[in-house]
Amino acid sequence: MKWKTAGPSEYLAITGWGIPDIKLAKKEWIFPGQKCTKFDVSPVNYTFEVQAMSAEKLPFILPAVFTIGPRVTDMDSLLLYAKLISPHDKLSNHVKELVQGVIEGETRVLAASMTMEQVFKGTKEFKKEVFGKVQLELDQFGLLIYNANVKQLVDVPGHEYFSYLGQKTQMEAANQAKIDVAEAKKKGEIGAKEREGQTSQNAAKINAETEVIRTQRQGEAQKEEIRVKTEVELFKNRKEAELAEYKAELATKNAGWSQASQLAEVESTKAVTIREAELQTEVEKKKVLTQTEKLRGQLLSKAAVEYEIKVQEANWELYKKQKAAEATLYEKQKAAEAEKASADAKFYACQQASNSALYAKKKEAEGITALAQAEGFYLNTLLKQLGGNYTALRDYMMINKDMYQEIARINAQAVNGLQPKITVWSNGKGGEDGSNGAMKDVAGVYSMLPPLLKTVHEQTGMLPPAWLGTLSDVTP
Repeated sequence: MKWKTAGPSEYLAITGWGIPDIKLAKKEWIFPGQKCTKFDVSPVNYTFEVQAMSAEKLPFILPAVFTIGPRVTDMDSLLLYAKLISPHDKLSNHVKELVQGVIEGETRVLAASMTMEQVFKGTKEFKKEVFGKVQLELDQFGLLIYNANVKQLVDVPGHEYFSYLGQKTQMEAANQAKIDVAEAKKKGEIGAKEREGQTSQNAAKINAETEVIRTQRQGEAQKEEIRVKTEVELFKNRKEAELAEYKAELATKNAGWSQASQLAEVESTKAVTIREAELQTEVEKKKVLTQTEKLRGQLLSKAAVEYEIKVQEANWELYKKQKAAEATLYEKQKAAEAEKASADAKFYACQQASNSALYAKKKEAEGITALAQAEGFYLNTLLKQLGGNYTALRDYMMINKDMYQEIARINAQAVNGLQPKITVWSNGKGGEDGSNGAMKDVAGVYSMLPPLLKTVHEQTGMLPPAWLGTLSDVTP
């Protein structure tokens, strides 16, 4: 048994004893009867020059560099790579020819459906289509295109399409340059004349705008002068109005102060009179209070004496009621004690009776248990005598318990009083010859309906719908 470990860019492929197919691992114990192969999963660059032909049957060479390696993120793809590709060297002609064959086949098929102009101008889309189709084919080997680079298209010897196309482009560029020079010269002369005209126009425009601005400035100055004079006049009028308002307010305040002074004098005189009346009222109240206190003292003395007398009488009545209540309470206590003794005696008698009944029920239950045990022993013995035949034991017990007679009696009571109606009918003899044989079944069904509907009416009282027919001897 050996311990095998793979590097960062390697895997172990283990086959043999205990493994049904193939096992991939980074590190594993290798047992006797197993084989371990280490393979590298790092991608490899493949450089190709694919020769293809466009839809116009123009051949060209497509140089390309592909970086291809196993899909390490998918275990199923890695298993395919381990089975199909890893036994060979990644740089061997076998793997290179396999990849080149897939790329050349897909590139030629795609180029045959496109024109040379489409291939040349749509290099990005062409590259995308080629890579997509090549990846689909490489999936069955567990390979993934990590990167791909397509170089410029190259002419096939003897077919200088791109050379001629380059010469054409150069000639077109030269002719276009001459046209551009003439066009630039024309634009320069026209532009010079346009500049002179625009200069004259701009000068006239600036003079006119200057005159307009000067006129506007003069108008604004006059307007500002009028506005200042107006504001000064308004300020003067506002101050005169405020002065008149202050004078009116001062006169109003002087009148108010004079009125307040007179009111204060009148209020002072009246306050002295009111105070004298209040003091006289206080004197009269004091006199009344003195007489009231005197009368209250006399009445309180008399009430205190009467109160003492009433208290003594109430205490005597309370004492007599307390003694009577104590006597009544004593009598009730004695009566309650007697009733308690009587209840205890009755409870004891009931308890003894309950114990007797419980003992009787217990003995009855023991008798039932003994009887059930005896019956069980009897049934077991009987079952053994019948050879374990439960059906024979059941029949014997039903006969012994008169169960069959009871069932017959119940069934007789169930059908007692029933009056069933039985109808016998016939559909005739029709259909004996060959001409009527085909319609025999249909005729039988139709001849069956009248007696069937009549029977349903007699048993349930229901009549058939009008569209089906009516019974001749029944009134709806």
